[in-house]
Amino acid sequence: MKAVLLKLRESLISVLPIAVLVLILSATPLVNLSGMEIAAFSVAAVFLILGIGLFNLGADLAMTPMGEQVGGGLTKSKKITVLLVVCFLMGVFITIAEPDLSVLAEQVKSVMNSTLLIVTVGIGVGLFLLLAVLKIIMRKDLSAMLMFFYMALFALCALLIESGKNDFLAMCFDSGGVTTGPITVPFIMALGVGIATTIGGKNSNENSFGLVALCSIGPILAVTVLSIASKGSIDYTAPTDTVASMMANCEWGWTILETCKEVIIALALIVAFFIVLQIFVLKLPKDKIIRIVIGIAYTFVGLVVFLSAVKIGFMPIGLKLGQLLAENRVVLVIFGLVFGMVVVLAEPAIHVLNKQVEEVTGGGVTKMQMMVALCLGVGLAIALSMIRIIYDFSVLYYLIPGYLLSLGLSFFVPKLYTAIAFDSGGVASGPLTSGFILPLAIGACLACNGADKVLELAFGVVALVAMIPLITIQTLGFKAVMSAKARNRIIMKRILSADDEQIINFAWEKSNAK
Repeated sequence: MKAVLLKLRESLISVLPIAVLVLILSATPLVNLSGMEIAAFSVAAVFLILGIGLFNLGADLAMTPMGEQVGGGLTKSKKITVLLVVCFLMGVFITIAEPDLSVLAEQVKSVMNSTLLIVTVGIGVGLFLLLAVLKIIMRKDLSAMLMFFYMALFALCALLIESGKNDFLAMCFDSGGVTTGPITVPFIMALGVGIATTIGGKNSNENSFGLVALCSIGPILAVTVLSIASKGSIDYTAPTDTVASMMANCEWGWTILETCKEVIIALALIVAFFIVLQIFVLKLPKDKIIRIVIGIAYTFVGLVVFLSAVKIGFMPIGLKLGQLLAENRVVLVIFGLVFGMVVVLAEPAIHVLNKQVEEVTGGGVTKMQMMVALCLGVGLAIALSMIRIIYDFSVLYYLIPGYLLSLGLSFFVPKLYTAIAFDSGGVASGPLTSGFILPLAIGACLACNGADKVLELAFGVVALVAMIPLITIQTLGFKAVMSAKARNRIIMKRILSADDEQIINFAWEKSNAK
């Protein structure tokens, strides 16, 4: 009960800023929300707090230990082939079960077979998870791998543009963000920690990160290849669901049932794999199994409550807010910045990432430092997205210089910061980004440019959210390196300027102190 109350307190602190901001906006002339909409949003915010709290507790009890046990157990058994096969299959099945991916596939079903798209993206994640595990085992440099794959990605983007399919571009990059959802992130990150800790070595902390970063590239490559091969153009239909229609037709009940089905499928795939591994490889004691079962129950309830609250209360309100705020473009950009800064607080997987970063770095990177860097980065990403919607230009004007800068920084900062930064990008673009910020961008685009431009301009916001933290967090690392060099220069200057008597007295005092 103490753990539940602690998690609920943390989630209250996370959700309260965005809830208060929306309610304050509703009391101003900028936004005109009905009483029903305000009530639905308020109730959804309460359930969001409950869902995040239970999910975070479930992740601590089940998802993280499962990932660590699978990674560590298979690595200890020396069955590397089994480890690679399990990681590939786990990457495929977890991705296929991600709810956010199904939403993306629904948007492109007029030109792409939805099942083919989902399976292809799953295979992409599975292959890159396998590569990420090989990176840990073989102790390969993450920066070099990221440089190679992003250069290959931008080469494919050039082919996509040459084929005249610019509308697909933003969606391709968004696919990398939607596949690193609340179910996959805790498991994948813990898997990396388990493998790296078991293998050991002086770079085990650095090697434990980077799995999410690499798994975010696979879907982008997969969707880009599919887009090049596809025929026709995307027929986008603007969303019509409102709070009033959901309440009038009792759609909220069907939404909850559909969410239950999605979460059951997602968790069942993970649990089934874990049961097989428990029987044949892991053989964990009974008390640990009971703890994991309880954690899975918390995870299930938390995710259902969280995703239902987002779909029923946050998505319709986000769409309407975007349309209303777009009437004043300066206000749209300012509130895009503010919404981005506060919405990242409510992403469930962010708290899992921050905790693991603090533990792995031994407090060298604190949870507070991570949270501040992510808030500033995501806020800037949303503001830049709103500017792009207003002035109608390609997302590549942001992505190419942004990735060049982030990849360039990787050569000047400690490699641990690079691994953390690229993982943070995938984690920051979670379900609340696609469930509140993307509808906000769609609403703004509908008001500014109409439905024809939504896929080209509104989509891409998830990609920017995933990219900006790469720069902000590596900047933390660059600042730490420069500060250390400055301190060393000052120390050396004092040593060189000191006379012999001062050095002898200093050494004498040190020896007496010992």
